[in-house]
Amino acid sequence: MFRTKQIATVSDDIGKTGLRRSLGAFDMVMLGIGAAVGTGIFVLTGVAAARYAGPGIMLSFVLSSVVCGLVCLAYSELASSIPAAGSAYTYSYVAAGEFVAWLVGWNLILEYSVGACAVAGGWSAYLVGILKSGGIELPKAITAVPHDGGVVNLPAMLIIAFVTVLLVRGIRESAAVNRTLVGLKLGTIFLFLLLAGPRVDVTNWTPFLPFGWAGISAGAAIIFFAYLGVDSLTTAAEETRNPRRDVPIGIIVSLAICTLLYVAVAAVLTGVVPFARLDTAEPVTYALRTLGYNFGSALVGVGAISGLTTVCLVMIYAQTRAFFAMSRDGLIPPALCRVHPRYGTPHVATILVGSVVAVMAGFTPIGLVAEMCNIGTLFAFVVVSACVLVLRRTQPDLPRPFRCPAAVVVVPLAIASSLYIMMSLSGATWVRFVVWTAVGIVVYAGYGARHSRLNQPTAVAAVA
Repeated sequence: MFRTKQIATVSDDIGKTGLRRSLGAFDMVMLGIGAAVGTGIFVLTGVAAARYAGPGIMLSFVLSSVVCGLVCLAYSELASSIPAAGSAYTYSYVAAGEFVAWLVGWNLILEYSVGACAVAGGWSAYLVGILKSGGIELPKAITAVPHDGGVVNLPAMLIIAFVTVLLVRGIRESAAVNRTLVGLKLGTIFLFLLLAGPRVDVTNWTPFLPFGWAGISAGAAIIFFAYLGVDSLTTAAEETRNPRRDVPIGIIVSLAICTLLYVAVAAVLTGVVPFARLDTAEPVTYALRTLGYNFGSALVGVGAISGLTTVCLVMIYAQTRAFFAMSRDGLIPPALCRVHPRYGTPHVATILVGSVVAVMAGFTPIGLVAEMCNIGTLFAFVVVSACVLVLRRTQPDLPRPFRCPAAVVVVPLAIASSLYIMMSLSGATWVRFVVWTAVGIVVYAGYGARHSRLNQPTAVAAVA
């Protein structure tokens, strides 16, 4: 149960992966931006400002970026020393043992699959908004979940189906589409700043902290969702040509770019529209419509759709690679680590994840899934950060092309700050998290523990 996986076994698995190494450092940065810049700017900024932080949402982004930056240093060290597709799951397996790794892998479902579901809901809202500005109004029955008065959110289901097919076709093709859409997304953000920036009314920033400092941390807990892509790109390690160098570059550079964009957009958004009116899933488009830029808002809407598409793509990609690693270790059915002979992708896992997420996106409200996604991510952040210190002690000779600076200070801060944001989430979210984790323990006891590769006579294992 607490047996660890040896580095030699991880290296052997990587050598037999069957996945194609097609990605470089630029692709890593684009994957990070593709996953992160989207939901935070185009969906959650307005809700977090209206309900939690007001104009102080700018500080919420800074707080989230500091926490994520500390964690990213930990991820960068582990990604450079253990360049495996399982990301946080594999790091935990090597450092803390199988049971902890299972809990991390189980909660990665909250980060990736539930995250993709939330993003798909935002994608649908922007599509409906664009069509409405053009005089086309889709029936609410097919554009809203039952909780919001509809029957099914069909656009959300269709975007998940699209990225699923793309991911089955191959990582090279998916990366090319991602690069194109990221370029369009960044252009859209700069267009918004150009159009709305000169119209900022600083009186809208007063009061700056209408909900107090508690609102800043609560807002940070919600928009922390915006930084998920920074860690998800580590799941691409086995498809990267030089993962020990390129993955840390992708993590750090994409985080820096994302933070600058987030703060700039939050400042302009709350400066042109009173924060109380931003409680919408399409705040950027709403702000431009308010300023009279119907043409500009349509362009931003298109860019938002492009951006949210890349987030869906990277989230589902990351989930399938996490499942690939867990299946390879025997903790979930072996079919999920099958690689397509022509496309070089884990097609069974991709189709399964895409199908489940599509159904969730069609029927689940976005607010519920966003908070669940955050708590699952923060749990993984806490464990991964702790793994850095554990491996420094248990495997001091492990090659570390990138070393977390001042780890004895940075890692405890990463753990403490992640726990602090976790505590800012609602009690209902914690209850769901505990129930979800309990279900995971039952699944592990019923299947994973009995089918683990560590139980095979040929397995190379160590007792923690």
